[in-house]
Amino acid sequence: QVQLVESGGGSVQAGGSLRLSCAASDYTRRMAWFRQAPGKEREGVAALYIRSNNPVYDDSVKGRFIISLDAAKNTMYLQMNSLKPEDTAMYYCAADRGSGGSWKSTYQYDYWGRGTQVLVSS
Repeated sequence: QVQLVESGGGSVQAGGSLRLSCAASDYTRRMAWFRQAPGKEREGVAALYIRSNNPVYDDSVKGRFIISLDAAKNTMYLQMNSLKPEDTAMYYCAADRGSGGSWKSTYQYDYWGRGTQVLVSS
């Protein structure tokens, strides 16, 4: 069982920045950030393939968000810049023991954190 603990959420004005952290209790092959706004489905924001250190992003955050991993701390980060009100959501960390299938599919992930809230005001 892998435990994931997110932190770093909060309130920020549009154009501002936040950095989310996800501390993992063990190593996996793929980790990702998802978000879910009220009344909407959970959607993939970014993922990192651990062995290749290859990041992937949803088009809505490309050029604004950066996903990274501190392997020594087994902690994943999401640096969020140029935040927009539409980025407001609960953000979840997810981990996958494998690395196949679509990174955007919630069904691919074996472990989930409890989430951290991000609120962006205009």
